[in-house]
This record gives sequence, C-alpha cells and structure tokens, in this order.
Amino acid sequence: MVTFEKRGKKNTSRSARGRGGSASGRTSARPIGTEFRVLAWLVRHPGWLIAPAVAVWAVYVWGTTAAMLGAAVLVAAVVVWWRAHPASFDRWAAPWIRSTWRRWTAYRGRRWRDVLDECDLTREHRRSGQLLVPRVVRVRAITPSVDVVTARIVRGQETAMFVDRAAALADALGAHQVAVTRAKPGVVTVIVERRMPFDRALDAPAIPDSVDEVDLCALDVGDDEFGRAFLLRVQGKHILTVGGSGAGKGSGLWGPLRAMGPMIRAGLVRPWVIDLKGGVETERGAPLFHRWATTPAEALQLLTDFRDSMVARQVWMRSEGLRDCPISYDTPYELLIIDELAMLTAYGDGPAVREALRLLGVVLTQARATAHSVMAYVQEPSKDVVDVRELFTLRICLGVTAASHVDMALGEGARDRGALADQIPGDPDHAGIGFVIDPVTRAPFRFRFGWTTDSDIDELVQRCTPHRSTDDADGDEAEVIDMPAADQRDTSHRDTEQGRDQGPDRRRNYYSDDEDDDEAGEESA
Repeated sequence: MVTFEKRGKKNTSRSARGRGGSASGRTSARPIGTEFRVLAWLVRHPGWLIAPAVAVWAVYVWGTTAAMLGAAVLVAAVVVWWRAHPASFDRWAAPWIRSTWRRWTAYRGRRWRDVLDECDLTREHRRSGQLLVPRVVRVRAITPSVDVVTARIVRGQETAMFVDRAAALADALGAHQVAVTRAKPGVVTVIVERRMPFDRALDAPAIPDSVDEVDLCALDVGDDEFGRAFLLRVQGKHILTVGGSGAGKGSGLWGPLRAMGPMIRAGLVRPWVIDLKGGVETERGAPLFHRWATTPAEALQLLTDFRDSMVARQVWMRSEGLRDCPISYDTPYELLIIDELAMLTAYGDGPAVREALRLLGVVLTQARATAHSVMAYVQEPSKDVVDVRELFTLRICLGVTAASHVDMALGEGARDRGALADQIPGDPDHAGIGFVIDPVTRAPFRFRFGWTTDSDIDELVQRCTPHRSTDDADGDEAEVIDMPAADQRDTSHRDTEQGRDQGPDRRRNYYSDDEDDDEAGEESA
C-alpha cells in the first residue's frame, strides 16, 4: 500500500510536468484545434479584425471611390510629414511604424520559429510532439539600430539558456550583438542591436564665430544615431557623465567648452575647474578658466567660493525681485567642471569628503535659478562613490564596465530598454559613444561626442581666452568677482541672455523640460 501511494504521486508529478497542466488528470495527445488557436491569436491582435472592419464600413458609408481616395490622402499625408519635418516624424511616427514592421517581418511566424529552433531555444511537447516556441509579447524599435523584444519563454526554459545562446542568436538574426535579461518570471527581454551606427570618429565641435551663435540650451557637441546634431543643454542643468577609462569623457568635457567658446572669451561664461588628477587633463586649457584647482585643499576652497558666489547672487536677485538670473557681463554664467568626481566624493580624506558632499548638495539643489551649473565626470556611478547622484538633472552614460552601471547612470530599467552601454567596445575607435534618455519619451538613444584633440584644445585657447587685466594675468588665479551694487551696474549689458530657439530642427533642444520652458516664457513676457 505504501509503495502504491509513492508510485502514484511520482506518476502524477511527472504527468503534470510533461503536459504543462494541472496534476488532476492526464490530457489528450491531440493539440488544440486550429480554429481555436486562430481565434485566440485574433483576440491578442485585434487590429487584424478592426482594420478590415473599418475598411468595409468606409466603403459602405462613403462608397468605394471615396474610401480609396481617403486612404490615398492618409498615405500621402504620412509621406509629406516624413519628408517635410523629419525631426517630429522620427520622434513620434517612426518608432511605431518601425516596431510594427519588424514585429511582423522578423519576430513572428516561420522566421522567428526557425531562428529559435536553429539556436536550440525551442522545446518539443513530450506527448503531442508539437514544437513549442517562445511567444513574442512586444516589440519596441525606438531607434533604427536597437530592437527590444519581450518574449514569454516555454515552460521549463530559463533565462540562462538565452544568455548562453546570445551570440548564436545574434548571428541568426543578422544583428551586431544581442543581450538578454529577465523581465519577470517566465518573460525575457531580448535586446537586439542591429548595427553600430557610428563607424568613424566625428570631428570636434566647431567654435562659433560670435556670441550670437551660441545657445547654452542647445550646444552642438556631436551627432545622434538618427543623423541629427546632438544638442546638449547646459543652462539650467547639472550634468553627470559616466564612463570607464578611455570611454571619451575628455571629449565630453572639451566639446561643450568649444561650443560655448565665444561666451567664454566675452566673459559671459566663467568656467571653474577642479581636476584632481594633478591637472593633467585640463592644464592645456588653463588660460580659459576663471578658477582652477588641482589639489584637494584647493578644490574645497574653490567649492566654497562657488557656493558663496551662488549665495551672493541669491541675495542680489532677491533685492532685484528676480526669479531667474539673466546672463550678462555683470552676471555671467558660472560653470563648475569636476573631472573625476570620485576623488572629491569618495576616495579623499573623510572630513574633506563630507565637506565636499555638503557643498555639492547645496549647489546642486539651489543653483539653477542663479545661473550656476555643475558638469561632473566619473567612472563608477554607484551611491558609495557619488552619493549626490540623483541631484544631477541630466545624466549621460558612455561605455562602462558593468551592466549595473547603466541603470545607476540612466535610471532603473534603462538597459532593458536598449541602453547597452556596457557592450560598447573600450577601444579608441568607439570612444565618445554613449546613451542618454529622451526627456519626453523616456526612451534611451545613442549619440557620439565629437573627438577633441590636443590641437583642438590649443585652437580653443588661442581663440577664446578671456581678456584679463594685467593683475589677473600675473597672478596664480583670477579672483572671484563680487556682485556689483545696483547703482553701479551697466544696464547696457543687461539683456544679453541667449535665445533658446535659434534655427530649425538642428537647433532643437532635446533636454529642456516643460517647467524650464514655462519659466523662460514668463521671463521673456
């Protein structure tokens, strides 16, 4: 009797495993009828019923000629939109069209089944002999080069099987590379990078000829994967750039300075630079800087003076009744640049680190309205290294060494949405390539900084070094200019704030939020 109970339990468990159903009884070896499988498929894809129904209704109501004419007008309107305004079309219509097309041409039907079968990612039902294939739940092709495929795996499979077969899957799909992550139980996310959009290094950003050509809300510092200019917003933003050694952070530092060069020369932008690598990275451009620190003690003093400058400007703004500080010769834009932030926030002496974090916290939370910004660069973006990471309002991720660094830099789930920054090769041919999050769609897209060489830095210094007085030129560093009294200000230079919408799509600002734009509108009014 005991033997019979044990055997019965064992057989019941094995039966349940074999048919993928409940343990209450055995199922038939016959598969579900084709008509019911088709019905279930139509329920999951109602568009195949709705579209013909709408077409039949249009023919019935308007007649065949009018319905065909309406369809032709709709297609013509889409084509005109595609040709006349590529920026808006690529942002709103192209991802939906591209996702739909690739879903039905690459990730459905016989092609998808054959790809997975050849990569040993299918299973055969042990009773019916039916081939079980992971079902595609969703396809998102936000950018031309990356597809994000969400698939429900077959019972008995695991994510590790797909990870192990990622290289074979990339070759079968004709993709550059494939990455796999576990989205939730029974569901995997397959990120298919079809191609590397940047096959060569880009030239350094051009130095504009005059101040009127500079827009701090849209600095042209490279290209994105759509072939458009990568426009970086500095005004009103705190920028954190994350990247491993050799990832191209140097170009991310010098490129914006070249793009705003005339404003540095005119004194409308004053760079405050901290370089705790002994000044090796920034020494070549030292004549451009308002302040420069290369030791921990100098860095703390510079941070303190930068904080004091912000506080003094807050006092002046309150006396003038201003909510946003205009950029002028009397109130220049103060830009704090920190190369290798970890040396300031994690790897220094304990008291110095705590003081630096306190000063940075004050600046990052209060400096936007006073025309002060921070641009920082770091290799490891973890909280242990950059405790104030969440206070940076714009974050950029270049090539990193760990998959976890992507979500730390760009936000949770960024890698699963296609930001494969950890897969960017670390060789010089791929330096400057990275990902950033679109503030509207919240989708990651790829860009590349222009490569800035030593000769490009020398050109920037030659053309854009600010005109200093003899005392400043002879001294070790320029002194911080105190805020002038209201009766001593030169009002002729009061209204030199840079325009925010210069030119067509190439000058478009992809990183402005609605709040900033609304406040700018109130100020201009």
